[in-house]
Amino acid sequence: MVPLEKLEQIRHRFQFLEAQMNESLSGEDIVRLAKEYSDLKPIILQIEEYLCILGEIREAEGLLSDIDMRGLAEEELSLLNARMPKIEKKLQIALLPKDSADARPAILEIRPGTGGEEAALFAADLLRMYQRYAEAAGWTFEVIEEQQTELGGIKEVIANVKGDGVFARLKYESGVHRVQRVPETESGGRIHTSAATVAVLPEAEDLDIQIDANDLRIDTMRSSGAGGQHVNTTDSAVRITHLPTGIVVTSSEKSQHRNREIAMQVLKTRLFDMERRRADQERSAARKSQVGSGDRSERIRTYNFPQGRVSDHRINLTLYTLDQLMQGDLDEIINALIADAQASLLVELNG
Repeated sequence: MVPLEKLEQIRHRFQFLEAQMNESLSGEDIVRLAKEYSDLKPIILQIEEYLCILGEIREAEGLLSDIDMRGLAEEELSLLNARMPKIEKKLQIALLPKDSADARPAILEIRPGTGGEEAALFAADLLRMYQRYAEAAGWTFEVIEEQQTELGGIKEVIANVKGDGVFARLKYESGVHRVQRVPETESGGRIHTSAATVAVLPEAEDLDIQIDANDLRIDTMRSSGAGGQHVNTTDSAVRITHLPTGIVVTSSEKSQHRNREIAMQVLKTRLFDMERRRADQERSAARKSQVGSGDRSERIRTYNFPQGRVSDHRINLTLYTLDQLMQGDLDEIINALIADAQASLLVELNG
């Protein structure tokens, strides 16, 4: 049973926000209130549905003492009590603590792991998979740094993904992705196992991270393309080193000014992610799991091409829809991961 006092507090807060938004407020205030109002609205809808069913149950229980109405009331109660667990669970999920970064855009980084050129080719396949997923979701997907191999594989790629709920859905992709298949470069037809790592970071906002200019070393250099050949003759590429942490970021667009902006944004995002992960580790000492913040060295998924199988090892889910998945159809596996994370959090909160 969800505490009714808590539900009333949320309803009162929602009504207060509604009233405040009808007042003449400054731009910043209205934006802040509108954000909170928007976040609460789906929760209010679940609360109203729950309270409606609860009221109908109490009304039916009140009719049990009426001999003429008892049979109808018992039938109504049976239907309502059967619906109640599902309604209550939906409400509990709506009330779960939210990751404050869920609504943010994300920085997606993909790098080959073990497996040489085949790992680089698989990294390129993952990039296309996420590009297609983003396109289907109506998100924007901008590659901001990419280093290719001569065979079309990827040494490293960094992309910025913007849209509704980007980080909330993509954060479960962080980790080691393993592939089992016959490489294009293999003439003997033997199945090889290789891997690529994916990191999904919530994009930092200006207020999140303050960087001291004295902590930076900024170098300019010539951009290079696939295989390392120079693609222009000006020193437009930018490399920024954050001296306290040793983090190095580069950007190789044609505009040096744009490269500085991109590199600084990626640097802020990585520093913000470090701070989030440190806070997660501190909190994890007091609770069992970390929702959406798995160890990036962990092998999370295996893509078996000969059998058309994909297995997510975190939730023991196996699907035989590898072709569709590689075309960007990730919803089934991401929805399952979200449901598992929610279930784990419910167990912790109720335990």
